[in-house]
Amino acid sequence: MSRCVRVLTVAVLLSSTLLATNASDAEKFWSLEKAHWQFVQQNDLEHYRGLWHPQFLGWPYVSSEPLGKDHITDWITAHTSKGESLKSYSLERLLTEATDNVATTTYRVRMVWADKNGREQPGTIRVIHTWLRNAGGRWEIVSGMSAPTNSDGH
Repeated sequence: MSRCVRVLTVAVLLSSTLLATNASDAEKFWSLEKAHWQFVQQNDLEHYRGLWHPQFLGWPYVSSEPLGKDHITDWITAHTSKGESLKSYSLERLLTEATDNVATTTYRVRMVWADKNGREQPGTIRVIHTWLRNAGGRWEIVSGMSAPTNSDGH
């Protein structure tokens, strides 16, 4: 009986350690996703590009075809070239999964773009990003996709 109690105690301790590590990892990626949107709002294209892996391949909701890193800021400049800016945004955190060198984040973002006259255009999209730890230990987005939400906003 005491052996069973010891095994259960060790199992509980290990699972709580794993949960703490996963929560810590999730917070790390969540802070990277927050930086992503801060760079968009600040129109800081240089730092925004710095989040992306050189071999990135993704499918943004604004494109009919998958794109590489060389087009990663096209959607931002499409807004700013018309005098629009990201007035506000809120992130609805969904799931984050992380392993040694790969992590995936999922969330919804509600945003409001404002034109030069102050007219606002709200929108919501779903986002999934896959982060890869590069040889220097820095995390970069290697793959991703965004899509409009369903008619119910999900």
